[in-house]
Amino acid sequence: MIDAGKQFTIIAMETTLTSTPQIIVEPRVILRDISWETYERLMKDHEDRSAPRFTYENGTLEIYMPTPKHEKITRFFEILISAIAEERELDIESFGSTTYKREDLKQGVEPDCCFYIQNAELIAGTDKLDLDIHPPPDLVVEVDITSPSVERFPIYAALGVPEIWQYAGGQVKIYILQNKNYAEAEESRALPKVTGEVLIGFLAESQTEKRSVWLKNLRHWTRPAAL
Repeated sequence: MIDAGKQFTIIAMETTLTSTPQIIVEPRVILRDISWETYERLMKDHEDRSAPRFTYENGTLEIYMPTPKHEKITRFFEILISAIAEERELDIESFGSTTYKREDLKQGVEPDCCFYIQNAELIAGTDKLDLDIHPPPDLVVEVDITSPSVERFPIYAALGVPEIWQYAGGQVKIYILQNKNYAEAEESRALPKVTGEVLIGFLAESQTEKRSVWLKNLRHWTRPAAL
């Protein structure tokens, strides 16, 4: 239950695609002066659901519903990262849109998808993550079809997430945490040799080719002889 009498705003952000006059809308609700206890209750009520998604920062709560396009692009990244890891014989742990939160910071966020790569062994077999015990994910993917009302990068920085891949405006950029802030990087640290250009290229291919075709091309690119 939301705190009675709290201030809230409903935002329906729109993005126009250039090829056809199609509008993609991701409705967002912003609630202010929300207690940490209320946020915790919402998380518990929705712990087994993929939507809606929640972002919490010092009393401001954003609730939004991802669109089919949002979920399709997220699924692309999940498949791509898993395939690269398999080809490189890396043991990784995928935690999807798991909630990461810290009461002492009064911040919580749900990535579109996230992975433990360098720290996979530390959380292998873990069913419930606790940032007081476990490290944050090595890699977070953010798919921004519309601009979030609550900035998530500062939350990820506070939680110590070392790397973010962000899809926005038809581009993919890689950000590395440096001195408590994110700086754009040419290449991934979590998965070396992967660049934003490589990612957007395979994303474009995935939208025109069958999955078997672009996955075959991705695996070929990933093999040492091709790098």
